[in-house]
Amino acid sequence: MTQDLFYSICGIALFGIGLYGLLIPPHILQKILAVNVMGTGVFMVLIATAQSRAPAIDPVPHAMVLTGIVVAVAGTALALSLVCRIYALSDDTEQDAGR
Repeated sequence: MTQDLFYSICGIALFGIGLYGLLIPPHILQKILAVNVMGTGVFMVLIATAQSRAPAIDPVPHAMVLTGIVVAVAGTALALSLVCRIYALSDDTEQDAGR
């Protein structure tokens, strides 16, 4: 098993774990964490495919991943601030499924 295949499999596994965490738990903070785990899985797959494609390392996929990390941090900060506002208004951070 090559290193890029190992990183791709780990990235796909992280994406699956994040998808499970996004769909199953009712708490909003767990969903935000699950989205971050999914993003990490996507970043791992992108890096693995960038290294397996060419003998010379292409800097464009690496730059895209770095940009994605910055966007993910900004999105997480926005989501957490929205959760704080929701909690301040309603004292409830769980999604009401049919209630």
